[in-house]
Amino acid sequence: MMPPGLVSNLQEALLNRKGVKPQHEEQESKDNAEPSEPVEAEIDPLKPIILVINSDGVDSPGLTNIVEALVREGLYNVHVCVPQSDKSVSGHSVTLRETVEASSANVSGATAFEISGTPVDCVSLALSGALFSWSKPTMVISGINRGSSCGHHMFYSGVVAGAREALLSGVPSLSISLNWKKDESQETDFKDAATVCLPLINAAIRDIEKGAFLKSCFLNIEIPTSPLSNKGFKLTKQSIWRSTPNWLAVSTNRYPAGHFMANQQGGLGIQFAQLGRDASAAGAARRLTTQKKNLEVIESIGAAGKSDSKKVKKYFRLEFLEKQQEDTDDDDLDYRALESGYVAVTPQSISPHIETDIQMAASDWISTMLHGEQ
Repeated sequence: MMPPGLVSNLQEALLNRKGVKPQHEEQESKDNAEPSEPVEAEIDPLKPIILVINSDGVDSPGLTNIVEALVREGLYNVHVCVPQSDKSVSGHSVTLRETVEASSANVSGATAFEISGTPVDCVSLALSGALFSWSKPTMVISGINRGSSCGHHMFYSGVVAGAREALLSGVPSLSISLNWKKDESQETDFKDAATVCLPLINAAIRDIEKGAFLKSCFLNIEIPTSPLSNKGFKLTKQSIWRSTPNWLAVSTNRYPAGHFMANQQGGLGIQFAQLGRDASAAGAARRLTTQKKNLEVIESIGAAGKSDSKKVKKYFRLEFLEKQQEDTDDDDLDYRALESGYVAVTPQSISPHIETDIQMAASDWISTMLHGEQ
């Protein structure tokens, strides 16, 4: 009898002479193989490219329904680039000094990626030419967001920031939000919201190709709570309405597992997702950093030289409370039109001192678009 180790070595030698790799080498080769590049859907050169981004993440019903509506039209090459987790109130923040990971995602009918960054990162990366085979789509659509982005909420809103970033890069864009209300809204409302805004999207694409679309602004579109019961499109102005920040003292610096902080009134739909998918070490570290930023830690430290035992730590969590609407007769303000059942369309500029010109240009375009749809 020969030792088992010698038998194994002889078998490997015989296999090598025959040109056959031993089983463990085959497995090792598979394990070390480079992952294959995701296959990008073939682009029809006769169809315009639409990039869809959002702030709620890849699994949000708003994203699913707007992509399905665009794909059903059969008129566009649809591409998607969205955050891995909820970034609803990230504003116009970007990721610096950290590696951003892009992972292929399954969004029916579209070539899609989810990235470990913000909505603005999604737009910037997608338009850079490093992610997709193109660098400039015909239009960027940001949404559909869960919760309105009226008034000063536009400064907090990740979905509005995504559209703004596109315009900064010279690409026409729309941001779309649904006025989601707790105990009143349903998931099917996102499908209805997509149906409502699709004619405006189609009209915008047609005019972009003709060179007739607005060039100095993007449009923020607010869909009312019952989308199919809307009273029509209405050109509006950004109001100064906002919710009231409310900091609550708490006893610990951690949220319960799976906990989501949401506006208690349900009117804003603002969510703070404390747990997300850890797709990479960078993504995991980013979420930990985000948790620390969302959680204000106030420290009172004694005189220099004293021990850490004198340090006092307090923990707070932020909620947004519904603010009473301002008493004004201006029906052209975004939140008043939205609450009255209109689809509020608010032009947003990145250039100062041209608000009047923007309002006039947007008014002319929307009037023409509505007349054409009739």
